[in-house]
Amino acid sequence: MALTATLYHLQISLSDVDRNVYEELDLRIARHPSESLRFMLTRTIAYCLSLADGIAFSKDGIASTDDPTIAVRDPTGVLLEWIDVGSPATERLHKATKAARQVSLFTSTPLTQLRRDAANRAIHKAETIAVWRLEPAFLDALEAKIDRKGKLELTRNDGQLYVTIGGETLTGAIVRESLLDA
Repeated sequence: MALTATLYHLQISLSDVDRNVYEELDLRIARHPSESLRFMLTRTIAYCLSLADGIAFSKDGIASTDDPTIAVRDPTGVLLEWIDVGSPATERLHKATKAARQVSLFTSTPLTQLRRDAANRAIHKAETIAVWRLEPAFLDALEAKIDRKGKLELTRNDGQLYVTIGGETLTGAIVRESLLDA
């Protein structure tokens, strides 16, 4: 018997002060059986912090090798932004930069191996990829508090993330880095 996805229903009050985006989101997020909770939370944060008209999670979920984890498309279907999570292969990032006008990567893993791979393999316009690094301890604390159904407040202000859940506020940094920095 095949394992099925676990559905999370999160109501998120988003205040992205850095981008001047304020929204009430009602998200239903399917967590694939092979997906860690940390990855799903990073994917959810990436969606929120990239919120724009035409944003959507991949139709095939994290199992798709051909599509971005999260995409922003214009009304005609043109791919404006490819948003990936974790530590994608350099070939995937190369494909992404050729397919979309903008590429963003949200990760909590060290960039050492990805930078080494990027230095040894050509990634088209690697210098334009926006890499957003989340603190692992912040995601660990959030993972301990998250339920399958819940309400939370997510705020980004001056490179800091604040998540209020269950009356407690968790804080962590989100830092923009580059694949080409050492």
